[in-house]
Amino acid sequence: MQAKKLMIAVAAVFTVMTMTSARPGNGSVSGHVTFDGTPVKPKTIDMSMEPSCAKQYAKPVSAENVVTGPGNALENVVVYISAGLTDDTPPPAQPAVLVQKGCRYAPHILAFQVNQDFEIVNDDQTSHNIHTLPQSNREWNKSQPPGAPPIEDKYGRPEFIPVKCNIHPWMHGYFVVLSTGHYSVTGQDGAFSLKGLPAGKYTVTAWQEQYGTQTQDVTLGAGESKAITFSFKALPY
Repeated sequence: MQAKKLMIAVAAVFTVMTMTSARPGNGSVSGHVTFDGTPVKPKTIDMSMEPSCAKQYAKPVSAENVVTGPGNALENVVVYISAGLTDDTPPPAQPAVLVQKGCRYAPHILAFQVNQDFEIVNDDQTSHNIHTLPQSNREWNKSQPPGAPPIEDKYGRPEFIPVKCNIHPWMHGYFVVLSTGHYSVTGQDGAFSLKGLPAGKYTVTAWQEQYGTQTQDVTLGAGESKAITFSFKALPY
């Protein structure tokens, strides 16, 4: 009986310790990602081979390798905590969703966590053939006709995975599979925000598919917020 009580007490202490170590903080790191220089004008996409998609646009659309906004802002940059977290949030229950609309991927960069479910939806009147190109996860190549149910999957290892359509050669994007729930993808204003951080020293990484990776170390006190910026040198693509 005494041994049983001791086991229960130990389990209770372990549970409390686990909950405490995994408890999120209220610190944050935020800022903007910009480019330095003049990016090359993005390439125009010719969708004439797929009229059902081409007619959805009033004017030709451009490739999304590099997307810029006002004030030299850089869009589609993944900013995340790459070191410093001993405990992190589990993957959310809701799936990440990639929509194929107008023969483009929305979003162009889909970020989600390791072991988080994701779905791929075909919202076009034509078939797509989704081909993922991972190095450490499982590669697959699946057809998705109009009206087909979503393709569902998950990945067990962190990786930046190119995604393409074998039917429409201009369709390119990325699955960014992260081991942390502390990440942000910049929009048109280039802004990012990483919240819920306990006190500690962190490495913050910014990744852009054309320009590569940059890192900065940041030390936060309890409840502290800090602002940082990343600037990528504009290179031709």
